[in-house]
Amino acid sequence: MASLNYPRVRRAGRWFDLRRRRMGMWAYALNRITGIGLVVYLYLHLVILSQLPGGPGSWNAFVALARSPFFLTLDVVLIAGILIHGLNGLRIALTGFGIGVKAHKILFGIVMFIAVIALGVAAVLIYGG
Repeated sequence: MASLNYPRVRRAGRWFDLRRRRMGMWAYALNRITGIGLVVYLYLHLVILSQLPGGPGSWNAFVALARSPFFLTLDVVLIAGILIHGLNGLRIALTGFGIGVKAHKILFGIVMFIAVIALGVAAVLIYGG
């Protein structure tokens, strides 16, 4: 019976093996990881919004905490997740419609370049503003 589970464990272990990974696997992994992160953020956001009925005192305490450098860094990470997931999803949608299928690796590089530039601008605005 243990031998029946071995191939499953081995297949699951391959997901974490970073050798000989192609661009498509990195795009797939990034999309899944950012998607999970955005869902987790959504639930945390709802928990934070549940503090609103607590009155101005609890909300003002949270706003003071949210303006700390640690939370500003988390905002940059959130924007990175939104950009990566959104732009990669746009690339997937385009290739799903048959646009850019042969150049999907180049398209992935382009959307990640756009994400890095937009993230740099967002980081400057978050930390500078």
